[in-house]
Amino acid sequence: MSNKPFQNRLFTSSTPHSEKWQQRVAQVAYRFNRQYQGQSFELPAEVQAMPIYREWASGILTGKIVSPFWEVAQPQKNQHCLDIGCGVSFLIYPWRDWQAFFYGQEISNVARDTLNSRGSQLNSKLFKGVELGSAHELNYSLDQFDLAIATGFSCYFPLEYWSVVLMEVQRVLKPGGQFVFDILNPEQPLAEDWAVLETYLGAEVFLEPLVEWEKTIKAAGGKVITRQSGELFELYKVRF
Repeated sequence: MSNKPFQNRLFTSSTPHSEKWQQRVAQVAYRFNRQYQGQSFELPAEVQAMPIYREWASGILTGKIVSPFWEVAQPQKNQHCLDIGCGVSFLIYPWRDWQAFFYGQEISNVARDTLNSRGSQLNSKLFKGVELGSAHELNYSLDQFDLAIATGFSCYFPLEYWSVVLMEVQRVLKPGGQFVFDILNPEQPLAEDWAVLETYLGAEVFLEPLVEWEKTIKAAGGKVITRQSGELFELYKVRF
């Protein structure tokens, strides 16, 4: 029998951690719901004058902040893959080419509803649906996945939160499974300006040193297998 933590149950909304993080999860969900709905953001003039704002408004910034997880762990045919904080990724990334089974969990009900209404139309065999829920309470079973992915949101939560997330990811991964996620590198030239922009867009950013992140990964029983640098984010592949 596996000795993974929390092996005999799923996390539910009644767990002690849930209430502690509820407000922050709701804040981040609200920020991304507005984005997915195409709502406008009213920002101060001094923020709009920042070069990074102009890149964000024009769409140029998107290419700088997307972490290509498939470059360090491409989903393989018939693998069961969990995309945590998936947004609308099944509509964007080539899951049909990879022939891997896609499961998602997302805090934005707008993104969840969009994927659930369109994903099965694209490929009803590969698309296994998206659950509404936060990263520290995965609605999936012990040893269910070959690969877990979490990109684009780690910076909105403190390391204490991510200690819980790492334990949850370990629980749902099969032995030998891989976890790929990205971390905002505070040493990158754009990091502080991006953190300011995101805070004004509605979600505070935590600028945690990479060394502290790596300590958190190690404390959770994780081993860094691969690391790849981007303009803002470091992409990590971890095994437990």
